[in-house]
Amino acid sequence: MPAAPAPAPQPDTIETDAVIVGAGPVGLFQIFELGLLEIKAHVIDSLPAPGGQCVELYPDKPIYDIPAVPMCTGQELTDNLLKQIAPFGATFHLGQEVTGVRKRDDGRFDVETSKGTRFLARTVFIAGGVGSFQPRTLKVEGVAAYEGTQIHYRVKAPADFAGQQLLIIGGGDSALDWALNFCAGHPDGNPHKAESVILVHRRDEFRAAPAQVAKLRELCDAQQMQLIIGQATGLDERDGRLTGLKITGNDGITRIVPCDQVLAFFGLSPKLGPIADWGLALERKQVVVDTEKFETSVPGIFAVGDVNTYPGKKKLILSGFHEAALAAFGAAPYVFPDRRIHLQYTTTSPKLHQVLGVESPVFD
Repeated sequence: MPAAPAPAPQPDTIETDAVIVGAGPVGLFQIFELGLLEIKAHVIDSLPAPGGQCVELYPDKPIYDIPAVPMCTGQELTDNLLKQIAPFGATFHLGQEVTGVRKRDDGRFDVETSKGTRFLARTVFIAGGVGSFQPRTLKVEGVAAYEGTQIHYRVKAPADFAGQQLLIIGGGDSALDWALNFCAGHPDGNPHKAESVILVHRRDEFRAAPAQVAKLRELCDAQQMQLIIGQATGLDERDGRLTGLKITGNDGITRIVPCDQVLAFFGLSPKLGPIADWGLALERKQVVVDTEKFETSVPGIFAVGDVNTYPGKKKLILSGFHEAALAAFGAAPYVFPDRRIHLQYTTTSPKLHQVLGVESPVFD
């Protein structure tokens, strides 16, 4: 990214230590790690609320791999992170995307959003997950008329589907998770049971976890849900309402499968969007970082979470939390060039207790 001369001062430009692009779990934890080092942050996200994919796509789906938390939902994880970062007073700018980032001669960054919000930041953190994403849609003529009412690509309120005839399309984790979740015969029980559940997949092999596939087959054998091998090729409509889908099987025969609601899970279509034009080193549409500071090819810009890549990268929330911690220490010299940064522990450091607004414990 070539340096640019500083533009004329803008009276409404927000000066800050750090701008974080993305308010998913890793972006939220980045606020915490920066806050411990007394680095102030502003957060930008295109979604209307914090939480990223965890809240937007599966707020009620259980997560089991957060350390010391045996199980929580995406919404619960977000709520707890927001509580954890509350002492640091980060400012959120939601419902807007970053449209431009330009580095000044003095090393700071001019950042502007789609709503015209301007920042002058010492550091920038990209925590945008897979980038700007949209669910892949059902490619059948006429579906647009029912999207959001009877055809859905995410589950925001499971209660809306209780007692309905559901047709779920897909062969990945999301499709099987929700099929099992809504199945009236699910062994774990569920308050949002559907009247019936039919899963449609183009082949009899799945990309989901083996345990979920085994549960699916068990419930199908018990005739408590149904699996159809085929693809959606048309709509069945009556009086302006969707009454079913036309499913063409591998035998070439097209059958009408009645349903009240359709849930289609074809994955996400990730797009880096404007990030691709920031002059950062990229590899397969992901931002290349080092593993010492998780800094990009542009000094002062860091990337954490699913948006980055490096040897051995694993796309786990746990990994993103680790990256956020090291990225914060990597950013500190840009914010406090004359300060020596020491590693301190929240269990014993009076300084961190002060920053967190908690009382220091007294040990006998």
